[in-house]
Amino acid sequence: MAKKVRTPPPPRRVQAPQRRDPRKGSTGPRRSPWLYAGGGALVAALIAAVVLGVVLTRDDGSSGPQTKTTATNYNALPGIRKTKAPWAPEYRFLADRLLPLDLQPLTAEGTATHIHAHLDLFANGERVNVPAEIGINPGANYLTELHTHDTRGVIHIESPKANDEFTLGQLVAEWGVFLNSRCLGAYCDGLKWYVNGKPQTGNPGDLILKAHQEIAIVVGKAPKTIPSSYKFSAGE
Repeated sequence: MAKKVRTPPPPRRVQAPQRRDPRKGSTGPRRSPWLYAGGGALVAALIAAVVLGVVLTRDDGSSGPQTKTTATNYNALPGIRKTKAPWAPEYRFLADRLLPLDLQPLTAEGTATHIHAHLDLFANGERVNVPAEIGINPGANYLTELHTHDTRGVIHIESPKANDEFTLGQLVAEWGVFLNSRCLGAYCDGLKWYVNGKPQTGNPGDLILKAHQEIAIVVGKAPKTIPSSYKFSAGE
């Protein structure tokens, strides 16, 4: 008997590969590229803000005394003396120096800004006198925002404007004495300067005066001890 031939099963249908819709992601919804760009910009802005904050913190003097430079050459003003100490207050040309020094002739002490600092000067190991009545002109009956009342070296910073700032250079030029990063008057032998006992660099004239600073300028031989503080009187 002949063997029965089996009829092969019909071929299975193969599903054609589906075309991928580029508008859909393979694992989830796709976000707009502008979102990523915006996120990147935000990160960059945050980094820039952090860097700027660091720079501003360094510039604002939080780690040390603040300084401020000026385009005016105080040493070129009339009446500035590059001579040896002692130096009395220079009044003859004081009125000519006030405007370029940004100081005002006042009839009374200002109270909106009212602080005090202290200045010590040493030349060849000897203390130099800081005289009374710097910035106080008895003949013309006025005083300025920066002045001294006595010979203790106490600087009075007293302005009718709130948060007014002044530099040591303004005071010394008002006094009528030459000062830069090398010289105090005629003394130009290795000038060094200190704030609260800590050595500083640059021009001491650029120092912004702050409450209860102890400022020391030394030329030539240094004293045995650099003062780091000063005992102000009550109310100063």
